[in-house]
Amino acid sequence: MSDVTARPVRRTATALAVLLTGTLLTACGASVEDAAPASPAPTRPERTTPSPTPTGPAVSTVHGYGPGEIPPVPMFLLPDLSMLDASLAGFAIQVDDAVGDLPGVRVETQRCEAEGTDVGELLAYGDGSGTFTGPDGSVVNYGDGSGSYSLNGVAVTVYGDGSGTYTDGATSVVSYGDGSGSYADGTTAVTLYGDGSGTWSRGDRSITNYGDGSGTASDGDVSITNYGDGSGLYASADLTINNYGDGTGLVNGTPVEVEPLPPVPPLGSFPSMGVIAPVPSCGTRLVLDSSVLFDFDSAQVRPDAAATLDAVAAVLADVPAARVEGHTDSVSDDAYNQTLSEKRATAVVAALAQRGMGGDLEAVGFGESRPVAPNELDGQDNPAGRQLNRRVEIVVPS
Repeated sequence: MSDVTARPVRRTATALAVLLTGTLLTACGASVEDAAPASPAPTRPERTTPSPTPTGPAVSTVHGYGPGEIPPVPMFLLPDLSMLDASLAGFAIQVDDAVGDLPGVRVETQRCEAEGTDVGELLAYGDGSGTFTGPDGSVVNYGDGSGSYSLNGVAVTVYGDGSGTYTDGATSVVSYGDGSGSYADGTTAVTLYGDGSGTWSRGDRSITNYGDGSGTASDGDVSITNYGDGSGLYASADLTINNYGDGTGLVNGTPVEVEPLPPVPPLGSFPSMGVIAPVPSCGTRLVLDSSVLFDFDSAQVRPDAAATLDAVAAVLADVPAARVEGHTDSVSDDAYNQTLSEKRATAVVAALAQRGMGGDLEAVGFGESRPVAPNELDGQDNPAGRQLNRRVEIVVPS
């Protein structure tokens, strides 16, 4: 197999790895030490107790949470690699460029099953190996699970053991085939260490999961720390919440009773490199965190959601049709969640129409029936998963 590109030395020490429940990455990965060396796995934060700042009898709260409650360290998802090929998901890339830096907004491609059309020449050598050359690129399959793929500046190499690399000039993905890997596109960076820990960053936002129940999150203005033992800390310019993990806490110096924090769930594995063809796209999906749009248990759009909706309406102004879907977590009963999801979808349709979206907008509610992350893990409440499930999705067909 002399034609195969020499595989880089595989990392065996604390390899990359860590992705969350609901990973959306499907193509590529790699096991290459000289491609993107991984930093050591993150170290659990030291517990600190800052001095409280008494402000009087009133107890302030984090938006959408009760007195003393601290939001969970968020779960994070790997970007969808099918977005990286402009020939397959060009509109999704445009939308991501326009709104992808808005907190609480994620852009994905809409998957579909499509029959491909054979174009070009296939040479089969009888041992499972061969080459395919078409108008846009070529595929080389060496018959042992390894091979390479090239299309429109995108280059993929797989080594047959689950490891591989992906690059399109701006974006690089490395999978080491053992559950660890890294992703970087100049804006978003994800590293998974394979032991349940990992990091995510985009601009001034960052998430660190230490794989032992603890974790941190920061957006430059707010920081959240979960120490993994039921205690935690929320800190912003005007609000400090201490949860001591024993049923007590402080909110700006005011004592409160509050439940201990559940541990941060460990991250899953980085996908193996097992596909050497891009995934077809049937459209674009914008996922909006419900907390960005609505108060807790409300279907009335919050005034401070205006900037997000302005940006979404502007980028979708010329689309002929879109479907707005409401989704909830599993708290409350099915009928209640179904009604809430429908009301929220209808409210977003009205808000977008007010902002000049002239296309056909359909509102649909799915309640709790389509979770993207588990509401519970091992019988224990999973607040970060429920947060991902509370969402509004705008689906634009291709």
